[in-house]
Amino acid sequence: MAAAEELALAFQRRFLPARPLPSFPWPELEQKLRSSPDSSLLADILHKTILHPLCVQYPASVKYRRCFLTELIKKHESTAAEPLDELYDTLAEILNKEESTHCYRNYLLPTGESITLSEDVAIISRGTTGLVTWDAALHLAEWAIENSTVFTNRTVLELGSGIGFTGIAISKACNPKAYIFSDYHPSVLKQLTENICLNGFVLEPETTSHIKMQSQDQKVEGMNYQKPKLTVAELNWGSVTEKQLVDLQPDVVIAADVVYDPEITLALTGLLQKLSTLGADGKPPEVYIAFTVRNPNTYHHFKAELDKIGIGWQIIPTHRNSIFLCDLQSNITILQLLI
Repeated sequence: MAAAEELALAFQRRFLPARPLPSFPWPELEQKLRSSPDSSLLADILHKTILHPLCVQYPASVKYRRCFLTELIKKHESTAAEPLDELYDTLAEILNKEESTHCYRNYLLPTGESITLSEDVAIISRGTTGLVTWDAALHLAEWAIENSTVFTNRTVLELGSGIGFTGIAISKACNPKAYIFSDYHPSVLKQLTENICLNGFVLEPETTSHIKMQSQDQKVEGMNYQKPKLTVAELNWGSVTEKQLVDLQPDVVIAADVVYDPEITLALTGLLQKLSTLGADGKPPEVYIAFTVRNPNTYHHFKAELDKIGIGWQIIPTHRNSIFLCDLQSNITILQLLI
C-alpha cells in the first residue's frame, strides 16, 4: 500500500474518532517525511483526508479538521520537506469557519462502501444521548459483519437504534431480509430517518397502528438499496405490548449501549420477557446486547434482572477484526440472551 494511502486509512475509516489525534499514525508519518522529505506525500494525504470528496461533501467537525491539519503541519515543519501552500490555505479556510453543533462522521466498510452519519458534536444534546454514535455500536457492527450469517435473510429488530450506525452497517454488509430500526425520542427518530436516507436506502411506506413512520422528502445520494425492507419504529419499552411485538416478528433482536440506567434496565428486561413468549415460526428470536461496562454495578444489576425473569445469557467471544477506530480502552461486552 502506498505511504499516503496507508496513513490516510485511519482517517478515512472514521473521520471523527472518539479520540481522534492519538489514533492517527503520527510517528509513522514523521518517520516517512524524514526519510523522504517530499511535500507530494503531504499533498496526497491531504487529498485522501480533509479534501477527500466524501469529507468535503460531509465534513467532520470544524474542531477536528482544525486539530488534524494543525498536527499535520507540525509534522511537516519538523522535517526538511518543501513548504506546501495548499496545506496552509486549507487550514486558513477552516479557521474562518464557525463552530457548529452539527457535523458528519464517515466510515469505511470492508467492502469499500462508506457510511455517512449526521451527528451532534455534543454527547448530550436536546435532552438525549442518542444523537451520537457510541463505541458499543461500532463493536456490535464489527461482530455482525464477522458473523453475517446470523443476520442474512432474517428480520432484525434493533432496540435503541440512535442515529443508525449499527443498523446501516448490517443492512449494507449482512444482507438481512428486513431491518426494523427503533427508538423513542423524537429528535433521535428524525435524525435516524435522515441518516438512513442519506446512505441510499428507501424506507418502507407502510404504517401500522403501533409504529409511527418518519417520512423524509430527501434526495437519496448514491445507490438505492432495494433490500432489505427498512422501517423506523417509535417503540416505548415501558408500554409495548405482546401484540405489537408479534406484529414485528423479529428473528434477531440487537441493541447497543442501552444498559446504563437501572430504570431503563427494568423496562428493557420487561420487553425481553415479552419477547420470550413469542417469535417467528413459534420460537423466540435470538438476542444480542452490546454495552460498555462503565459501572460494574449496572452490569451486574442487568444480569441479576435477567436471572429473575429466567432469561439465560452467555458472553460472546471477542471478534478478530477491528474495522472501525474506537477507544481501545473501552470495556465492551456482547451478551447473547437465551430467551
